[in-house]
Amino acid sequence: MGDSLDSREAQAEEVIDRLEAEYPEPEISLNFSNRLELLIAVVLSAQCTDERVNKVTADLFEKYDGPEDYANADVEELAEDINSITYYNNKAGYIHDACETIVAEHDGEVPDTMSELTDLPGVGRKTANVVLQHGHDITEGIVVDTHVQRISRRLGITEEKRPEKIEQDLMDVVPREHWQNFTHWLISHGRDTCTARNPDCSDCVLEDICPSSKLDHDVDLADGSEW
Repeated sequence: MGDSLDSREAQAEEVIDRLEAEYPEPEISLNFSNRLELLIAVVLSAQCTDERVNKVTADLFEKYDGPEDYANADVEELAEDINSITYYNNKAGYIHDACETIVAEHDGEVPDTMSELTDLPGVGRKTANVVLQHGHDITEGIVVDTHVQRISRRLGITEEKRPEKIEQDLMDVVPREHWQNFTHWLISHGRDTCTARNPDCSDCVLEDICPSSKLDHDVDLADGSEW
């Protein structure tokens, strides 16, 4: 990367201090009551709003209980149950097949390791990190969703574009005790202020340290476009 590790560490530290003060009680916005529900909710949340997912899972979790229910379900019926979710056909297949694997290979329990989770159909590092953090109280990495990807690039903490590379850059400069909350701080900030298309730079607690601020700079480092 062009910037030194020390400068990225200093930027990350300042971002953490300010966002921690702005969002003192960060939390996951998906609704769930057990690890399986968490896994399913996170799979459904890919490229879909948490608000929409919560509406769908309110009924879904009433209809289906343990992994056996999903594994034995007709995939077309399951797809119909989630048809207001983006890519619902694909996600129905992922949920069905993942639950088959959970039943067959994990005694019906959602696994608690990164390798076992990412072996499940439809589960990548992002989903696995969420399940580990909020289902098993295990922090293996940093969840990189679209907000984290966009804002960490805007702030100059990373120049990478792929989520896996961004995650590694963030893990290098964000103290491990903040890995879980860092995601929630950036998600909250992305929803409230640093939106994708029209960020509210004039009302941003990070404006004076942001190399992408519309008030002081010409280029959005998130995608390299001009303001």
